[in-house]
Amino acid sequence: MSDWSPEVVEVLEAAGWAPGRRVDTACWRSMFEPGGLSMHDAAEAFLREFGGLTVDVSGPGITCARTPFELDPERARGEEDRFLEWGVSIGRRLFPLGELDQGRFFLAIDEVDEIYLVETWIARFGPVPQALENLVLGVAPRRIEER
Repeated sequence: MSDWSPEVVEVLEAAGWAPGRRVDTACWRSMFEPGGLSMHDAAEAFLREFGGLTVDVSGPGITCARTPFELDPERARGEEDRFLEWGVSIGRRLFPLGELDQGRFFLAIDEVDEIYLVETWIARFGPVPQALENLVLGVAPRRIEER
């Protein structure tokens, strides 16, 4: 993930990330599969490296305020229908990553490494690793219009 700016690396390291970090994702997989959300390879790879991190950023950003986010899929427990419905709507398989702005929004990843803001509407932060850069530096996601 050497594509990040030094500021983003510093913020992620302060949250507990390090190159080569590996966490067990089995609990998240078993938590969501009964509700119909299966963990695809992109979710597995992302959560293995970043799962469990709480990124505490605030203040002005590039195009929106910097907002803290927590990469813990358990924060989205009970919201499986929301992820399933939005996945069908955009033609992608979404898996929960956690929450943004202390639970105001959820974060998800699709099978091609794109990260989303999920609420009663949906927006794209872009592909990993650019999406993490956008989240840390305060770049607003692009809203997806309903089809």
